[in-house]
Amino acid sequence: MNYALTIFPTDYSIRPDELARAAEDRGFESIFFPEHTHIPTSRRTPYPAGGELPKEYSHSHDPFVALAMAAAVTKKLKVATGICLVVERDPITLAKEVASLDFLSGGRVLFGIGGGWNAEEMENHGTVFKTRWKLVRERIEAMKAIWQNEAASYQGELVKFDPIWSYPKPVQKPHPPILLGGHTDAALQRVVAYCDGWMPISFAAGDLKQRIADLRRLAKEKGRDPKSISITVFWAPTEREAIDSYAEMGVERVIFPLPPEGREQVLPIVDRYAKLVR
Repeated sequence: MNYALTIFPTDYSIRPDELARAAEDRGFESIFFPEHTHIPTSRRTPYPAGGELPKEYSHSHDPFVALAMAAAVTKKLKVATGICLVVERDPITLAKEVASLDFLSGGRVLFGIGGGWNAEEMENHGTVFKTRWKLVRERIEAMKAIWQNEAASYQGELVKFDPIWSYPKPVQKPHPPILLGGHTDAALQRVVAYCDGWMPISFAAGDLKQRIADLRRLAKEKGRDPKSISITVFWAPTEREAIDSYAEMGVERVIFPLPPEGREQVLPIVDRYAKLVR
């Protein structure tokens, strides 16, 4: 079992480089940063967790800038998006960002992705909410082509470009692991179709043991080795019994949440998690 941390890296919380050093010093495998490019003032799309949207959603740093800082001050800690909103980013630019971070970190990137929930936010990027998952797949396929081919091209319905050169290529081959967040049957199908791992949120996944069984069955039906798909549980519970039960299910990684607060509030929680996983 690998242990990870996640936090909204904001302009008022602990610095990403300081947190990364603390995480590596305490033996954590990776650190995950989420993404929102902005938050529209409109609240037409309700916050999925209910109530008012927390302040950190509109105050978070760009994840790749924050992760580059984390990678620069560590040697082994994996740096991860959790999640990157692929529907809000140009795929050619995003492919270079991921590849550059993987190259400069020595192959330490985990690429967590998702489709997003805020319709107004993605509309500001020109993305149609109803077709966002088709866009995610085409952009990921296009990025794979860029990462793996010297002269890459892609001709989809929503993403199209003639042959291009783009370097650097990722250190990890054929590319950094792609972990998809989601909980529906369709999400499991997407994982099997074009991802390397499934990353559900613990409290939204339902019967996790059954869902993992469903994922493995689906992989076999599609001719894919179920062992080629990793399981990462986001916002994992912090009880040893629950963690041990995840290990028995075949979960590879659990991610513990941290509040978007200063070092005085965050570091004691990191220490508490570290005692839990030792």
